[in-house]
Amino acid sequence: MSSKQGGAGLGAMTLGALGVVYGDIGTSPLYTLHEIFVPVSGVGVPLDTHHLIGAISTIFWGLMLVVTLKYVILILRADNNGEGGAMALTALAAKAAGGTPQRRTLIMLVGMFGATLFFGDSVITPAVTVMGAVEGLEVVTPALQSYVVPLSVLILVALFSAQRFGTGAFGKAFGPILVVWFSLLAIVGALHIFQAPEILFALNPYYAGQFLLDRGWHVLAALGAIVLALTGAEALYADMGHFGKTPIRLAWSTMVLPALALNYMGQGALLIRDPGAIENPFFRLFPSTWVLPVVAFAAVAAVIASQAVISGAFSMAKQAIQLGFLPRMEVVYTSVREAGQIYLPRVNWALMVAVICAVVGFGSVSALTSAYGIAVTVTMLIDTTLTYFVVRYGWGFPLWIALSATGFFMLLDGLLVAACSLKFLHGGWFPLLLAMVMFAIMSTWKRGRELLLESIRRDDPDLIPFITALASDDIVRTPRTAVFTVANVGTVPQALLHNLKHNQVLHETNVILTVKFHEVPWIPFADRVQVEPLARGFWRVTVNYGFKNTPDIPQALTLCRPHGLEVEEFTTSYFLSREVVVPTRGDGMAHWRERLFAAMTRNAGSVVEFFRLPNNSVIELGTRVQI
Repeated sequence: MSSKQGGAGLGAMTLGALGVVYGDIGTSPLYTLHEIFVPVSGVGVPLDTHHLIGAISTIFWGLMLVVTLKYVILILRADNNGEGGAMALTALAAKAAGGTPQRRTLIMLVGMFGATLFFGDSVITPAVTVMGAVEGLEVVTPALQSYVVPLSVLILVALFSAQRFGTGAFGKAFGPILVVWFSLLAIVGALHIFQAPEILFALNPYYAGQFLLDRGWHVLAALGAIVLALTGAEALYADMGHFGKTPIRLAWSTMVLPALALNYMGQGALLIRDPGAIENPFFRLFPSTWVLPVVAFAAVAAVIASQAVISGAFSMAKQAIQLGFLPRMEVVYTSVREAGQIYLPRVNWALMVAVICAVVGFGSVSALTSAYGIAVTVTMLIDTTLTYFVVRYGWGFPLWIALSATGFFMLLDGLLVAACSLKFLHGGWFPLLLAMVMFAIMSTWKRGRELLLESIRRDDPDLIPFITALASDDIVRTPRTAVFTVANVGTVPQALLHNLKHNQVLHETNVILTVKFHEVPWIPFADRVQVEPLARGFWRVTVNYGFKNTPDIPQALTLCRPHGLEVEEFTTSYFLSREVVVPTRGDGMAHWRERLFAAMTRNAGSVVEFFRLPNNSVIELGTRVQI
């Protein structure tokens, strides 16, 4: 690639990163400063020049420490073959830590809880960003206040209804729109700074430290509001696989950070001159004739911020399915070129219902922000904790370096979690409740699958002796290929037993197929299949996928030809074993969890669609399994 092409490619990726990654943190100025000085809890920060400079300084240095130093510089280095996000970091940390199975299990559970918190964030973010934009109507006239919730719901319904069309068409516009948005933030902020330049003292970290110390025990209440300026930082890491480290870092340092700093200081300068603007300091930055167009533009920016986290929820759900934490669901690929552009109908509609319930139930941005910070800060703490295992065991640094690199951020994240926990009764319980529900679902599915495989392994005959005996038998063989999908490679597939019992026929070529999803994002085609001849007419094939790969079994079987196994598309039948789970009281799981697992098994998505099997070549045979 020439330097000109490389520069053009980097510019396009940076523009894309700006549009997708920074929508959430880019809409935080809509509500953050208002919440610091008019908090829901009633512990207000005095609205004067001294405290304004201190609050803005704390926001600025929070952006520098948490976003720039921790995420942009440190955590972006902890990539899992170029991929980021909670599931990727969890897999990387678990692999790096090694050690005992108990340590690995603990890391996986911690990471899984972090993933469930992301789903909670996926509910709160669209609600708070869209409402934050629409509440600008109140600046035009208080008479429009009653329209805020209905209009927010209408926008959200339209947003979620459009997901089935994919983000490709309007995704290309996200970058240019947010270039204009951040430019607007910077310009209007700078204009107000010129009118009250004393706000520039906020660049001195001394004022941030003084602000925090002066608050005493009330510092947690202040930090609980200031953390709103940091929400969206976790998206830097989650979207690394889409854009790469360099574009994300470049977009942050050249556009996002300067624009946010100028806008927050501009709001502070406005409040120094006009404390009454605290009613809505963001929209008061603009002349009254500009407010309606800015409200409309802010709504577009809010939709972009929401789109990023909704798309992230789809990706997270798909990764969780392939790592065995969620049952199969329908995955719709909305682009023929971009495998990452997916749509999960069940996840989409569940999110929409939850988001609308949040908007209607909380009723205002001030109420929603109480629920916002706790999910984000716990996610940040989990990211830092998992990064420690990567630095210590994956990169092999000494203990003191690993603790130095992550210890300060753990303390900072812990302080932010404590600050947001004060809001628990004011709405902080909501994302935690969502996370606990998701954790129960994911852990139950994971444990239920383990119990199911144990039951099958215990009750079914061993594979090798069984097929060895068949090889010497005179049973009728039909000149076709049968593919039997199994989760347990050591026992005879239930579908093979049923076929022999009821049809008394054996295929000429029998493939015992196992699909394995590994804790890495991608498995190349060269390592996709492993082929092993077993007995006359029997082969064992293992198909390997990463959690970002798209499963396609017929395509994978074409890779068996160099290994001596020919699988012809039109002479191949796929035999699937569908287990009907029967919950029983015993030592497995709590009875309610077994009933939940049985319900999820009944409602799991089709294996045929998930693995892209040809519909006219599939035979499903059922069996009842007790757990």
